[in-house]
Amino acid sequence: MTDPTALDQTTDGILLSELSDGVLRLTLNDHKRRNALSDEMLAQLSAVLAAAAIDDAVRAIVIAANGPAFCAGHDLKQITAARTADDAGRADFERLFACCAELMQAIVNHPKAVIAEVAGVATAAGCQLVASCDLALAADTARFATPGVNIGLFCSTPMVALSRNVTHKHAMEMLLTGDMIAAARAEQIGLINRMVNASQLTEQSMAIASQIASKSQMTVALGKRAFYQQASMPLASAYDYASEVMVGNLLKQDAEEGIDAFIGKRPAHWRDQ
Repeated sequence: MTDPTALDQTTDGILLSELSDGVLRLTLNDHKRRNALSDEMLAQLSAVLAAAAIDDAVRAIVIAANGPAFCAGHDLKQITAARTADDAGRADFERLFACCAELMQAIVNHPKAVIAEVAGVATAAGCQLVASCDLALAADTARFATPGVNIGLFCSTPMVALSRNVTHKHAMEMLLTGDMIAAARAEQIGLINRMVNASQLTEQSMAIASQIASKSQMTVALGKRAFYQQASMPLASAYDYASEVMVGNLLKQDAEEGIDAFIGKRPAHWRDQ
């Protein structure tokens, strides 16, 4: 079961949370480990996202970070320590990547929009985290890489999210070279939505989160789910599926209210139904 206190505002620890006007702001705060996706960070992020999924007060989510790194990927010291086990770490590695895969899929399958706010460096699984979010805004000082190839560990799991955001050749260039790319290049290849001045990053990410939070949450959840579902379908199947979604959507109360409000030139009053 989800911890009912998971969304309580926290002001210390490795993951900070603050809920304001429908926007849940999560801040990675593990400076010593460069906000790595350690066992602890994976567990806390997963718990908070699970709680947010069923909390009507949460209407959009922003994932940000303190310090020079947005997220440095997995904790390599934890990985190295696991090698002392009798199986050379296999069981621990399997658990780690299963937990990480569950987190990334929880973001994609989450009923609320999830926005990455990247002020620093996002590497390996940190880059995967950015790619898994629905939207991503980055400071002009942010940088991105999938550098596993440089240490003999191909970024195979980050590859899954990366290759679903950018073209295959751009993804392969990042994966095969391990090179760091600037925010401007990340915007160019579609890894992020936009690059903004560092001083305006939080303001802009919160503005778009607030804009999404003002929409019918039934519509956002329905549309987000449909977007990811149709993306892997053949064209004809995608249109058949999307048409069914549109029909179901039109029968919802918020669709009727929204259309009536548009015709009547008045604000819509959402019931999220």
